[in-house]
Amino acid sequence: MIGIIDYGSGNLKSVYNAFRYLGQNVEICRVPRELERSDKIVFPGVGSSVDAMKSLNERGFIKPLLEEIEKEKPFLGICLGLQLLFEHSEEAGGCDCLGVVKGNVKLFSQKNGLKIPQIGWNTVKFRNKKCPLFEGIKDGTFFYFVHSYYCDNEQAGVSAGVTEYGIEYCSVLWKKNVFAVQFHPERSQENGLKLLENFIKI
Repeated sequence: MIGIIDYGSGNLKSVYNAFRYLGQNVEICRVPRELERSDKIVFPGVGSSVDAMKSLNERGFIKPLLEEIEKEKPFLGICLGLQLLFEHSEEAGGCDCLGVVKGNVKLFSQKNGLKIPQIGWNTVKFRNKKCPLFEGIKDGTFFYFVHSYYCDNEQAGVSAGVTEYGIEYCSVLWKKNVFAVQFHPERSQENGLKLLENFIKI
């Protein structure tokens, strides 16, 4: 059973449909206790870090989610689901996040004419080719990104993949049972589905 966290917004339907397409039993987790019966947890985030953390807190998800991660249950964060794993985000005036990984979430600089948000296809360069998410996927593969903020990772050894958009930043994170990606695999066609399939196998 794959449990997808419902925090009141996010691309739940597209992620749900992607896992169903891959033949998985999927449940939308609307209350914290539903996380316990999930074999794997997915956080498909879009929107503001401040709003998402507020909603997670109001719905009582934060402590149970961290407990499930501590139990080494496989977790996959997507887009905002990656950013919330860090300690702090400067988005919308700033907020503390889940603190699973050391580092901060920062706004891209508009220097050199960069458009913000970054919208479209960009490459992921592998930093740790042993990451299970990469099985059967080539180094430098294109995935689909939509985001204005990037993860400034301060914890050695957890950036499994990086992407460049004015600055090189962590776009794939791997810390034990915790996996997260800045791009949207559910919108990245064949390679995105392959990455989700790899997560299923973990």
